[in-house]
Amino acid sequence: MTPIKKFYMQQSNTIIQNLERRNMKGYYCETKAEALDLTLSLMEKGSKVSFGGSMTLEELGLLDKIAEGSYELLDRRQATSPEEVRSIYLKAFDSDTYLMSTGALSLDGHLVNIDGNGNRVAALIYGPKQVIIICGMNKVATDLDEAISRVKNFAAPPNTQRLLKNTPCSKTGFCHDCQVDDCICSHIVITRRSGKENRIKVILVGETLGY
Repeated sequence: MTPIKKFYMQQSNTIIQNLERRNMKGYYCETKAEALDLTLSLMEKGSKVSFGGSMTLEELGLLDKIAEGSYELLDRRQATSPEEVRSIYLKAFDSDTYLMSTGALSLDGHLVNIDGNGNRVAALIYGPKQVIIICGMNKVATDLDEAISRVKNFAAPPNTQRLLKNTPCSKTGFCHDCQVDDCICSHIVITRRSGKENRIKVILVGETLGY
């Protein structure tokens, strides 16, 4: 085992213990392939699945795998109008599983997410029977303040570039606390515990995933 893999495993043990104290279930997978298999094992065949926008999910190939399998995927990427997108957002609240990543995760188990529309963080908070969060160890922060800073300065800027948003951070690479129309940071949500035991499941992955 390489030193970095050993370090990730040690860190994950601490995080998983802290997640459990916050009513969340934690797992550690050394590789993306293991994380993909674990995620699929946590979802019943034939169940209704939705997701929030995430480079991590794309890098895992998870959504394609689900689309090929025996699941009912609520996929807003297939929508042909804003009205249809909204309809899928609303149906997601009644899904069996909601898939997403997180902007940052502190060592003591806080999840930090920033959202533009709010649909992703809304589903995290309430609705779907279970939420599965897949998080590369590159997103781990020492404490809550560092986690918030990470989301603002390391996650949001590349996402604005990916989404072709005209924001100050897309040009400079760091947060300006802007109020422009293209801002994707409308909602900052800190999840300090799950109201229902083990509804939120966090799969830590010993690789770099997402922003």
